[in-house]
Amino acid sequence: MRYVNARDVLPPEILTEVQKYLCGELIYIPKKENDKAGWGQINGTRAQVTLRNRDIAEAYRSGVSVYELMDLHCLSEASIRKIIYNKIFIQEKNA
Repeated sequence: MRYVNARDVLPPEILTEVQKYLCGELIYIPKKENDKAGWGQINGTRAQVTLRNRDIAEAYRSGVSVYELMDLHCLSEASIRKIIYNKIFIQEKNA
């Protein structure tokens, strides 16, 4: 996020109105709700986690134990079990 001078981007009448409430202060103006990217969408993290979770579920189906998956992916037992449950039991029932 970068600093932008309001004088450079706002029409004078809007700047005057904003100055009634904040003068010389910094203000954060959030993006519109429909302009926000979801978690991990911009940097690709979401896609990486989705792929990892699919791989975990497939490995479990192939006979890899929960404990082996914990060591392989550096995740807790609870995390591995949650991924397996969500990928195998929840998503397959909804498919």
